Amino acid sequence: MTEQSLEQALSWLAGLERFSIRPGLERMEYMMERLGHPERRLKFIHIAGTNGKGSTAAFLYSILRQTGQDVGLFVSPYITSFHERIQYNGDYIATEDLVALIGRLEPIVEDMKESELGAPTEFEVVTALALLYFATVTYPDLVIWETGLGGRLDSTNIVHPLACIITNIGFDHMNILGGAFPAIAREKAGIIKSGVPLITGKMPGEALEIIEEVAKSRRATIYRAEVEYKALRTQREGREIMDFTGLFESINGCELGLTGAHQVDNAAGALMTLQVLNRYFALYVEEEHIRKGLREARWPGRFERISSAPDIVLDGAHNVDGVRALVQTVRDYYPGRKVSLVFSALADKNYAEMVDLLAPLCERVWVTKTNHPRAASATELAAAFEASAPDISVQAEEDWREAWRQAIHTVTPQEVLLVAGSLYFISDIRNEWKENRKAGDE
Repeated sequence: MTEQSLEQALSWLAGLERFSIRPGLERMEYMMERLGHPERRLKFIHIAGTNGKGSTAAFLYSILRQTGQDVGLFVSPYITSFHERIQYNGDYIATEDLVALIGRLEPIVEDMKESELGAPTEFEVVTALALLYFATVTYPDLVIWETGLGGRLDSTNIVHPLACIITNIGFDHMNILGGAFPAIAREKAGIIKSGVPLITGKMPGEALEIIEEVAKSRRATIYRAEVEYKALRTQREGREIMDFTGLFESINGCELGLTGAHQVDNAAGALMTLQVLNRYFALYVEEEHIRKGLREARWPGRFERISSAPDIVLDGAHNVDGVRALVQTVRDYYPGRKVSLVFSALADKNYAEMVDLLAPLCERVWVTKTNHPRAASATELAAAFEASAPDISVQAEEDWREAWRQAIHTVTPQEVLLVAGSLYFISDIRNEWKENRKAGDE
């Protein structure tokens, strides 16, 4: 399989209105019909929520892999490479499978372009591709299945899962999902299926009320954070430690592989889900699997330290709640340390409020712009920082590579260099760092 064939396949895929959002399941239903309904041959844990979806998926994936079962994972967006979005037993989808499956989908998509349905979006095709991969190539026992945006009309909602998780509700994608907690909650609650157990994380009361209402109407038993299950957080030698109390059993002293108080919430939601599946679907998960899986869980771009002296931390905090959690984690893990920041955000996010949270943490800031078409300019971001904290040093650099170069050559070994914002930006920085490290080794 040549690199050229991969490039051609991904180029075709990217041409499908890559950055457009067209809610609705009609196009997915058509593709599933044409493909012989691969989604009906698989078992899923479906995850929605404003933040924490990826980390919750990472905990579940890591634990279930310890059991010896075959496990699939579908997530978005990617940090390392496109292949990262579709995984099986710890491996990314192979290039030959990716190209072959895109080739199988292409004629269906071309037919749709000429129909009243119109062409599917890139995410819809990637969703179909993942279902085809799991149902016809790898045959996992269980698939960890993350929504893209919202829930009710998200393309991933074509499946009927064993369990659903809604991690939390916050303000993000308001232009699509609505501008108030109830509206956003109703969209996320759209993944709730008749009779399928639902696990919820911590969220505002008004959002939880909506979710409880939908769950009741669909006779879905609900397991709520701080009600049916609880988690207590402590720290030991720079690691998160969780004591978990669930409706069915408890487990104490679990060490987490991901950092921050919010990760304790995500891990707790994952454990409650596994308890439910163990009790009602005889899912085989032992305590040793839980402990090792939680300890070994990893997720790129989530408070990920890629270097020391200086400590360089990457975090894809791309909305207000994510930034709030990031700021608390920096204060927990680097008390009293001087912090510099490289920041980029999308223009349609509430970056002014994100800046208000970040500014008190930092002594020096570089703001920059990625190549994403919705990215805010460095000038816009600089103005936000200067309005929020006129006393800190702010350097605007439209070229993200130049901003990154300036930052890593300016900070001292005693400082913390925080790289935060859009996940697209974190992906760019992480790949640049890896390439430079690789070049240095050659």
